[in-house]
Amino acid sequence: MNLPNLITLSRFALIPLFLFLYLDGHALAALGTVLLAGVSDILDGYLARRSGQITVTGIMLDPLADKLMMLAIVTALLIGGQIPWGAVAIMAIREVGMIGSAAYFHFRGMKTVPANIFGKATTVVYYVAIMLLMLDQPGGLEVLWCAIALSFLTSAVYFMKFRSLNRTS
Repeated sequence: MNLPNLITLSRFALIPLFLFLYLDGHALAALGTVLLAGVSDILDGYLARRSGQITVTGIMLDPLADKLMMLAIVTALLIGGQIPWGAVAIMAIREVGMIGSAAYFHFRGMKTVPANIFGKATTVVYYVAIMLLMLDQPGGLEVLWCAIALSFLTSAVYFMKFRSLNRTS
């Protein structure tokens, strides 16, 4: 287990910490936990690329940690009444579909598509929406809907790259 993968694994531990803090009324500390997860996501990817330690395990665990954190966040925001059921349902369907299809194709021996600029842009827009919503600032819900739309565009790009990658191999 290399350092980038250990950092990725630490993000899984931040999920229950975030939920505890947010549901216990400590929104700023919960937001800090989310931001720590975001910084560690950037750090593990940077270290993996810089040191040549990109692994199949990391390629699978990194987006899983991101998706599970995002599902925890939207669940908490739903419980807190800050986002509607419709947004959560749409996000959950997309995230579960991405996790399920990635695992299915991985275990069938197909190549997975690493993160690209669309995925990174989607993540940034989600983080902006989360910060606005958790800090009770205007525009958070509108930014969230933009992030949701961008996530579906990103999924389409990943699907096209996936088909192309696995068609030629």
